[in-house]
Amino acid sequence: MPGAKPFSAIKRKTWMAAINATMTMLLLVFALNTRVFATELIRVGNAGRESFSFTPANIGKEVGIFARSGLDLEISGFGGDAKLQQAMAADAVDVGLGSGPGLVFIVKGSPVKGIAAMAGPPLIFALVVRADGSVKTIDDLKSRKVGISTVGSATAWLMNEVSRQHGWGFDGFTQVSIGENSARIAALKSGAVDGCVVDIGSALNFTERGDGKILMRFGDVVKDFIMHVIFATDTAIAAKPAQLSAFLKGWFETIAFMRENKAKSVAIAQSVMGTDEKITSGIYDELMPMFLDNGRFDPKALAVLSRSFVEMKILPSAPDMSKLYTEAFLPKN
Repeated sequence: MPGAKPFSAIKRKTWMAAINATMTMLLLVFALNTRVFATELIRVGNAGRESFSFTPANIGKEVGIFARSGLDLEISGFGGDAKLQQAMAADAVDVGLGSGPGLVFIVKGSPVKGIAAMAGPPLIFALVVRADGSVKTIDDLKSRKVGISTVGSATAWLMNEVSRQHGWGFDGFTQVSIGENSARIAALKSGAVDGCVVDIGSALNFTERGDGKILMRFGDVVKDFIMHVIFATDTAIAAKPAQLSAFLKGWFETIAFMRENKAKSVAIAQSVMGTDEKITSGIYDELMPMFLDNGRFDPKALAVLSRSFVEMKILPSAPDMSKLYTEAFLPKN
């Protein structure tokens, strides 16, 4: 017919319309899926970015475990429990990975609560001294300076417990608050302190370089203990209960993953800690046994912590430990 468009032109126009319609539908489906699978941000702070104890957050994030729980983690490190508690009080983080002795900050008014016991015996810490031979035994350290992270921290409590067990009361050592593991090691090497309590990774690095030796490991100092606690701010507890439950679910799934996947866990941990494969593998072997699988707060361990608060004169009387934590966000199974 005169004026009729060629068949190919009509066909091309139809194809273009179909393609445009398909693209519009795909974009709509993508937008809907993005809303359904959008992740919630959880700000996670830890009491020492160089510590293996806190790397499960990094490992779970890296392998996608927390993402499957609908979470995206923003992870920050702080120099000890006191600074971590300050960050939580300032609402700079939602979840804090700290020490069991850090529960005392709640008694003193910190607006947080323990939501899971994450590690038991204090396998993570070691007492190191210089290689110059000035300190050969724990007795040689009596009345001398020992570097710890902060006042009221696990490092402080452990040195007080060593002092008590040796019959020296609670002032057998002069404790010096220094902060991060690296800062404590630097103070030891410079002679500012005569020994320091650091995590096992820093201790192994220190000895590997020939700078000193491990004088004591703390796994035998106390058996019933809660080495680490996962905290949540009161604000997060009120506003993000589902996210906190999802975080703990992801955390314990990560611990299970780490037990079954040493090589992958070590590879991620060493990138976070700045250690080599050999050191990180040794840390993994020493510390995996301390991680708890269910997050429950053991009554015997809580009693030890309660006693320590009074013995160290941090508190005038034993607190009601049941008010310092909740198990409401733990996985039901």
